[in-house]
Amino acid sequence: MERKSILIVDDDPGILNSFKEILEPEGYRVDTAQTGSEALEKCKAQLYNMAIIDINLPDTEGTELLSKIHGMLPKARKVILTGYPTLENAVDSVNRQADAYI
Repeated sequence: MERKSILIVDDDPGILNSFKEILEPEGYRVDTAQTGSEALEKCKAQLYNMAIIDINLPDTEGTELLSKIHGMLPKARKVILTGYPTLENAVDSVNRQADAYI
């Protein structure tokens, strides 16, 4: 059986490593990206079952990246991750097809 694949997008290497350390032992294949452009390149080369996207990235807003990833991977689950939640960002994320806003 093929392992489920997850793309984690965050500019903080510590967050990326934490996700990898938690998810890989559970059997998931985890790829990481520190920028939106790096994430899009990875999505062109690989199908992902899930994308976890930080809302604040150095080269784009997470909600913009969410829309682009949804266009490339419409069946993948998409989660927006933020340390600074706002109602506006939550509504925008859901309107752009986020499955969750954490």
